[in-house]
Amino acid sequence: MSRAFFQMDPLLLGYLVVFSTAAIVCFGGLTRISRVDDRDTRVGLAALLATSGLWAVLHVGFLAAPTPSAQYGFFVAGLVVGLSTVGPWLYFCSAYTGRSYHRNRTLRRLAVGIYLSIVSIKVTNPLHGWYFVAQPATSPFPYLQIHHEPLHWIVMGLAYSLAFVGFFMLFELFDGVDFDTTALLGIAGLTGLPVFLDVIGATTPYLLDITYSALGVSAFTIGVLYVYFDRFQTIRLAGDVDDPVIVLDHEDHVRDFNRSARDRFPTLDTAAESPFEEALPTVADALRSPDDHLTIAVDGETRYYSVSENPFTAVGERLGRAITLSDVTETVRYRHELERQNARLERFASVVSHDLRNPLNVAQGRVDLAMESDRNNEHLVTTKRALDRMEALIEDILRLARLGRPIDATEPVRVPDLVTESWGMVETNDASLAIADGFDLTVVADPERLRQLVENLFRNAVEHGGSGVTVSVGALDGGGGFYVADDGPGIPEEEHADVFEFGYTTTSEGTGFGLAIVEEVVNAHGWSIRVTEADGGGARFEIRTS
Repeated sequence: MSRAFFQMDPLLLGYLVVFSTAAIVCFGGLTRISRVDDRDTRVGLAALLATSGLWAVLHVGFLAAPTPSAQYGFFVAGLVVGLSTVGPWLYFCSAYTGRSYHRNRTLRRLAVGIYLSIVSIKVTNPLHGWYFVAQPATSPFPYLQIHHEPLHWIVMGLAYSLAFVGFFMLFELFDGVDFDTTALLGIAGLTGLPVFLDVIGATTPYLLDITYSALGVSAFTIGVLYVYFDRFQTIRLAGDVDDPVIVLDHEDHVRDFNRSARDRFPTLDTAAESPFEEALPTVADALRSPDDHLTIAVDGETRYYSVSENPFTAVGERLGRAITLSDVTETVRYRHELERQNARLERFASVVSHDLRNPLNVAQGRVDLAMESDRNNEHLVTTKRALDRMEALIEDILRLARLGRPIDATEPVRVPDLVTESWGMVETNDASLAIADGFDLTVVADPERLRQLVENLFRNAVEHGGSGVTVSVGALDGGGGFYVADDGPGIPEEEHADVFEFGYTTTSEGTGFGLAIVEEVVNAHGWSIRVTEADGGGARFEIRTS
């Protein structure tokens, strides 16, 4: 080691050692950053360490540079890099606390714009002198003394105000979890300690008037990445105060839990370090059977929770897992209500089928017998027409009732084959079917319900298209669905929005349920349908399946 190093002013040497150590700690922290499981938190913390480490290196250069011009260059570079640490700090705090500010493009663009504006003022300071004035000084050792102008303090106030937003996010998170966060609160507080050193340096001769923020970040790095890393990880994983979270270690022992979990499971207070299966057997059972919901009594009310797990690892090593209980009470209650409604609809369909169809069949039979001897009787003809309409209504009501059943079993269905089969099941009279050349579409659907959809579109075309109507079926332009069109009179544009309403019909024989059933089937599959005008002027129904 050179003699000049040992002859260096002790105070200057102390500053160089302190800032060099801070740089080494920050850059060394980057080697452990892969242990942080959350990507956004990892990115924000890595950027904070890199910029803070570089800032500390520039402080070393500023103090050790042999000439005032070199010191000036290091100082300006430090101003630029130092201001840039605010962005990674806020990014890290937002990600770590589960917020989404760091993903907001508008905020990011605004931050970059403000940063570049301030940097332009800093680097052009020799032209206007608004930010600082530099002059050589000999006490306490030879260095370039900086006298800050009011604009510097305005920018510093803005930077520290933004940094305080990050502190607030951390403190709010630490206050919301049911863990001992004293150590991490203290570590987070260390990042703000350099503010007092900055004030002392600016107002007294005891410290140099430079920024000491890099020292706080290095202390924070040691705390979260070396000393309290497990606690740091746990608080991020279990920091959501709305959902109960239980954190298990690599041996599946209960390590931590948040306040919401303790409220749901008071026995957790005595379950620390206990095996998960023994401490919370009902949760373990629900986790093994993801289709089952966990039922918990909360304030005298039954609540339902789905249970999921989130393993966390570092460098391929399993560190444990977080068990999360998501409240799905409203969803389960809605499903139960649908099941009750479907059961009522099934009973209604049974009553309609048995109690109405039987006497209707008797009446139709008697009318047919009477018409054998008197076919031109106007009263009998009218009665038969009314009875036939009643039968059609009953059939559509039954179809509508069965639509209440949820679609459970789906399978790939080749639409052209189903179209051909459905056409054979409909009374088509003189109508004809035209399937577009090359039409070859397969959809994932409930075959029976899809058949209902197609048959009702065919009935609609035959009933409204007139004698000899041609019904065409083909793929939509660009794929993703199919159409059913006819060359009949079509549907007026002002009625396009009404045709799917229950009871809407334009013929005396129609029930008004056919197209309503079509829309129900489409919606049940998560598809969409619209009515438009066919090329030949008829009606065209477009079903988009993807």
